[in-house]
Amino acid sequence: MLQYTQLILEQNNAHDSRYQSLIGVMDDIWNETVQATSPLLRFGFAMADKLVKAIQLEALFTPTCYLNADIEELKAANAALYEELSPQQYSTSMANPAYTTELFGNSCGPLFASIYSSFRSLHKASRSHRRYTLVRWMELLKTLYPLLKAGSTDASSYKEPFVSLTTKLTLEEITIETLEHYEPNANGLVDFVMKADLHDLRYLYQYGIYISANELELASYANALPQNQIDELAEMMVKAYERGFSLARKDMGKKNTVNIYSMCGLERFVQAMIPRFRAKALDVIISMPSTTSINRQYGYDHRFDQALWLDADFVKTRISQMNASYETCKQLLDGYSGIFYFDRFGEPPFKPEQKKSCFKLDEDQQQLRKDFNLQMSSLRKNFMPRTETSFAIIGFPVPEIGDNFAEIFRETVAINAIDTEHHEQIQQHLVDVLDTADVVQVKGKNGNRTNIVVKMQTLQDPATQSNFVNCGADVNIPVGEVFTSPQLTGTNGILHLKKSFLNDLEYLDLELTFTDGYVTGYSCKNFGDDEEKNRQYIQENLLFPHKTLPLGEFAIGTNTRAYRMAQKYDILPILPVLIVEKMGPHFAIGDTCFSWEEDFSVYNPIDGKEITARDNEHSIKRKTSLKDAYTNCHTDITLPYEDLDFITAIEADGTRHDIIRDGRFVVEGTRELNIPLDALDGEGGSA
Repeated sequence: MLQYTQLILEQNNAHDSRYQSLIGVMDDIWNETVQATSPLLRFGFAMADKLVKAIQLEALFTPTCYLNADIEELKAANAALYEELSPQQYSTSMANPAYTTELFGNSCGPLFASIYSSFRSLHKASRSHRRYTLVRWMELLKTLYPLLKAGSTDASSYKEPFVSLTTKLTLEEITIETLEHYEPNANGLVDFVMKADLHDLRYLYQYGIYISANELELASYANALPQNQIDELAEMMVKAYERGFSLARKDMGKKNTVNIYSMCGLERFVQAMIPRFRAKALDVIISMPSTTSINRQYGYDHRFDQALWLDADFVKTRISQMNASYETCKQLLDGYSGIFYFDRFGEPPFKPEQKKSCFKLDEDQQQLRKDFNLQMSSLRKNFMPRTETSFAIIGFPVPEIGDNFAEIFRETVAINAIDTEHHEQIQQHLVDVLDTADVVQVKGKNGNRTNIVVKMQTLQDPATQSNFVNCGADVNIPVGEVFTSPQLTGTNGILHLKKSFLNDLEYLDLELTFTDGYVTGYSCKNFGDDEEKNRQYIQENLLFPHKTLPLGEFAIGTNTRAYRMAQKYDILPILPVLIVEKMGPHFAIGDTCFSWEEDFSVYNPIDGKEITARDNEHSIKRKTSLKDAYTNCHTDITLPYEDLDFITAIEADGTRHDIIRDGRFVVEGTRELNIPLDALDGEGGSA
């Protein structure tokens, strides 16, 4: 079995002489351009500076190097690494395509911003001691520098070597990246988290990621929590992960690894989870934790940079390499159980600037991207079948949420810890009524224009079958929804939200029209009355790379305590989908919740009935053509209780059964769900 560190060592040894010889070349370019005033040579200096610093970091980096500096020095070094991306400085950064276009024109400008953004990421290679990667980028700069000195503005002469470097990775390089994701402690983060003194906040800077006040305050808050609270929450999270396997009747005993993707600052939770996972015979992989973005516009500007190289040859070659890499790592992939994911929330909604200077994918590339995503999903399914793996996801706030952060954090923990088995008993009453329905109608109020009829699938044997999953706190924490895959034909109407926050982007007055289960019309008001910009915003960010999407899921959220928290602290627009989807009816556009495991039987925990609504008319196309069956996206859109007139189950003969009326649950056995809503009214809130 190839190992991560051994492969890196072999690659470094193969490139060592070239590495040593190029260091001097980089120093020379740096010295020649440090005082440059011409835009082209300033661009050369920007790249050389990133390389020289990456080389220095590679030589100095150790698993404990953060202990060699005081915290103010570490803060300054972190700021120096990221400050040019800050909103205050980004307008004149070589990473900003608008700025580089202003300097170098429409042909070279966006290209140079893309090239520079890649140089900006080289510190990641330094921290994993991938000298062979630094060699590739040193050679690129050596190739580009004479062009810059000569004043060349021929975009193709810059593009060709950049695209070649970006796309022509060796199988060994790709295998190293695969091992980093699936080999326990390959990146050293498990040892780091277990051994670090987490009360010494210098540890945060060892990651090399941007550290803001959010991460410092979050770590300080976590450090102040009693150990018994940390242990209780860690115990609950690990049990929830295990319960996901149990309820789905999957055998976790066949697996031996689990990946934790946490939030920077919550390492105490991870530290408590690791021994508990190990007690379940699962060794731990830790991915680099999430952190606050210094400027989300930067990522938005570069989201389509692959337009430079995305073609049929790239897709074919990369898929072939990934398949070979997975074959090499097959033993690790066989033992992989899934991911435990921390979902962060509390940062302000992002309103991106639409720039003409950014790359976009043309029609052919959009199709190629769909094909690539589908083939990658198919590869993962073959090597790590969803019928054998699981996941769990839990949300926590960051201090940027406001002065009530500590209260919101405590309430979030309490919501996450709601007794799942009791809540499932309540939800079963909803499932029993919903299973009588031919269609379910959802109608909005208070200016909400939602009016949609959702077609239910036919139950062949209602005594043993159900349309709706009774979802507790296992894979999706917290507890609180029942969901189904609706029939597309017969699902018609309008879904409207006055304000929503989807995939980190804000939507104002979003309206989607469904005809036989597909989006056939869409609009918003993000750009006022500019209909073209509004439609483009939805197409590029909500539907992309598709022209339309099916309704993959219909659900009713039941976590009214979470809704009370959202209203009490006025944080609904910045809560994650994970929590928002539990706070009212939600509609997911894209794939069903059962994608890639439709043939795997699933049963409800209370009555043991099989959930048979696992396919729809779109996903069933997998029987003849995978590329026509899966969208590789699933975006939940939730209608909050306050904007909800009613949800009504309607039988085939027209008999109506209200589920919710005027924002309150009315099914017998579910009135307990109204207690937080009534309390909210008493507190002066709205529900």
